[in-house]
Amino acid sequence: LLFFIDEIKAYKPTDEQDAADKASMLSMIDTFPENILLRENTIAHMTSSGFVVNKTMDKVLFIHHNIYKSWGWTGGHADGETDLVKTACREVREETGLKTLTPLLDGIAALDILPVLTKKKNGHYVGTHLHFSPAYLLQGDEQEPLHSKPDENSGVRWFSLEEIPAVCTETHMLPVYKKLIRRLQTLQPPG
Repeated sequence: LLFFIDEIKAYKPTDEQDAADKASMLSMIDTFPENILLRENTIAHMTSSGFVVNKTMDKVLFIHHNIYKSWGWTGGHADGETDLVKTACREVREETGLKTLTPLLDGIAALDILPVLTKKKNGHYVGTHLHFSPAYLLQGDEQEPLHSKPDENSGVRWFSLEEIPAVCTETHMLPVYKKLIRRLQTLQPPG
């Protein structure tokens, strides 16, 4: 349990929103230590997301989410996993078919608390709750074959970073992606 808590504690907020979300996450982890990593916590639980870029860091790999009807990043529930970068990589592999992934940072790239509104998923009611979402900058090979995961997404594609506002119809996610792009721009592409 301590690994992901230590990783969140070590995260250096980039703005007021980051700092507020970090404080809220740590408070909720203290309040619900027994199930913050599990979906059974119907108030809030840990998820993990991957913002996957190509080797030249000018394209991002997005999936077309079935539920949200929008292109966006990969990610999913921790489901008890305490190594959240491992969770992010697992979700990328499951949702895109991409096999080779390299973290670009030693740790979390961004922290966000994301609201999930009431919905039906796989025929079951899911009430409104919060996803505590550490995000990781990951690098993948744009030449690797891709495939969708039909129960979750209907497409997988590389987009230029400039295309994100045009393909992402979840407008509340645009500031999250902008924050990750700003973080990415602090890194030098290889070569």
